[in-house]
Amino acid sequence: MTSRSDFLPPTRHYADHVHTLLDKAVHRIGQAGYDRLLIHSGRSHARFQDDYHAPFRAHGHFVHWLPLPSHADCLLEIVPGSRPKLWLCEPDDFWHAPPSPPQSWWADHYEIEVVTVADDWAHVLEIEKATALIGDPVDFPALGRHADLNPERLLRGLDEDRTVKTDWQLDCLRAASRRAVAGHRAAREAFEDDGSELAIHLAYLAASAHDPNDLPYNSIVGLNEHAAILHYQLRDAAPPDRHRTFLIDAGADCHGLASDITRTWVRSDQGLFADLLREMDALQLRLVARMQPGMDYVMLHEEAHRGVARILHDAGLVKMSIEAMIADRVTSRFYPHGLGHHLGVQVHDVAGRVGPDGSSLPPPEAHPFLRLTRTLEAGNVITVEPGLYFIPSLLADLREGGLRDRFDWDAIDALIPYGGIRIEDDVVVRRGGAPENMTRDAFDTAGG
Repeated sequence: MTSRSDFLPPTRHYADHVHTLLDKAVHRIGQAGYDRLLIHSGRSHARFQDDYHAPFRAHGHFVHWLPLPSHADCLLEIVPGSRPKLWLCEPDDFWHAPPSPPQSWWADHYEIEVVTVADDWAHVLEIEKATALIGDPVDFPALGRHADLNPERLLRGLDEDRTVKTDWQLDCLRAASRRAVAGHRAAREAFEDDGSELAIHLAYLAASAHDPNDLPYNSIVGLNEHAAILHYQLRDAAPPDRHRTFLIDAGADCHGLASDITRTWVRSDQGLFADLLREMDALQLRLVARMQPGMDYVMLHEEAHRGVARILHDAGLVKMSIEAMIADRVTSRFYPHGLGHHLGVQVHDVAGRVGPDGSSLPPPEAHPFLRLTRTLEAGNVITVEPGLYFIPSLLADLREGGLRDRFDWDAIDALIPYGGIRIEDDVVVRRGGAPENMTRDAFDTAGG
């Protein structure tokens, strides 16, 4: 039986991780004119007119330091020249299981004071030092006169520092990939056994040793037409009459860092959809190979559109040149989302649309959903996820417009019941060498 411990990484790089973060934070604190930095882990809140609390997940800037994604109301203090201090909140609560106690491999790098309620560290906010506090404004409606909440310049710098991962974080991301791949393999088997969307999801959870509350995002498990709903959020408990295709977009967690993996499967390896799937897989691998330092991600996204256009043209689905399809935005009806995004302690990690100097880098008008518009640099971890879908609502105006005769509507209508294709890998941008494809490496290790 698989357990979570089977997917944990070695701890040897954690000390260097803390030292790296401390050096960067001290620089940012001084640059912004503060004496110290406080980072709150977040607070659990009840639903409106209810005493039920949604599953808690700590804020990204807190988890960036500490492997404590489920610990609420903790406070981390960083003061130049001092060891980081953690107020570790462990409530004396008979309603819930207590948090896991500190483990020496991470706790030895902090001064730790255990408290049972947040009020026990509230006095820290009133110390007469120029203080920056990173946290949710809802949790701090009134601050003392010495603390600034989420000061823009400092927060922007801390976001930027998260775009380059430490060796410890890369270890965690690789482990999260291995964990997710175990689930993906089990999900494919459940699809081949004619399972329902719910049965496939449960197989994924069991194989990845994941509680659904701890998933980094709500898994997408779509059979047939549901594969064309980009963020499909339901799971039918009954299987369809016929299993044609299966798309799963599901990740896993390791110490608060996430994997984000998508695979598409087809029941028969014969036919047009199977051919399109093979072509999309080849395109995705070509794009992964292009993830090098200095590459403009917007250009890579546009390259993905040209690749999709070539596939549509060669399959005879669209009778237009590649250039004409791009100019008339035809590919955006078949591939409406972005090529990928930063990945880390958040699935859609921060700073995707700003430059290193904090300048805004909005997506092109033609591609408004692109989440990453930067130039890549070594140490970035990104997703690469081109798609090809047959979505009736996006194709409707093409079917009725002036270009309608340029499409093989009979072939497209035959593909609509198959939904669509998305293939997504998690990739490390490397200096002076090929990118590291953590997803493919994990599948290769697991046997494909």
